[in-house]
Amino acid sequence: MYAVKAMPRPRSLTPAQLAAAALTVVDRDGLAGLTMRAVGKELGTSTMALYRYVADREELEGLVVELVLDRVDSTPPADLPWPERLRVLVERVRAATGAHPAVVPLFPAHRHRSPGVLRWSEAVLGVLTEAGFDGTRRVIALRGLLSYVIGAIQLEHLGPLSGSGTVTMAQLPRTDFPLMAETAQAARQVGPDEEFGGGLDVLLRGLVAHSDRD
Repeated sequence: MYAVKAMPRPRSLTPAQLAAAALTVVDRDGLAGLTMRAVGKELGTSTMALYRYVADREELEGLVVELVLDRVDSTPPADLPWPERLRVLVERVRAATGAHPAVVPLFPAHRHRSPGVLRWSEAVLGVLTEAGFDGTRRVIALRGLLSYVIGAIQLEHLGPLSGSGTVTMAQLPRTDFPLMAETAQAARQVGPDEEFGGGLDVLLRGLVAHSDRD
């Protein structure tokens, strides 16, 4: 009689391992490459084995978002005027996502479930409340900051001013698009820090003006 060898049990995976593998896939292949099969291959396990841990790709996306945003310090800095406290909170998100810009489009869909997004939003709301924002004014202010963070980071990495799109627009016929061509020409001289910081300046000045209204 030959002894029958028992099949080894599949190794257990932690949420952190799943998130790290999924983030590696996104960094390498973009969001389009994020599939259960690709993550399984990255982990050295079968696609079906992953369904023991996550229900679908959407849940996997949530783990990726949280892995990136969990690194964001959501404690507002002390001893700064409120607009500068908001600037620091916004810049922290930019810094945390700088190495993983392909993840940013996932933020809107997962913002309600991500503890990282919720902690950051709560901190921003705290600063806005101290500045006198409440009710619908506070809603609009938070949405404005969220929209800027998500949009500006995507533009910085997926459509940078130094990219080919700016070159193409700078070559538009001046007879039809004089201002677009002129603006694109100037845009080639704007670095990513100046672009992000300058846009944030405009938004914060608007919030300061809005906070002064009765």
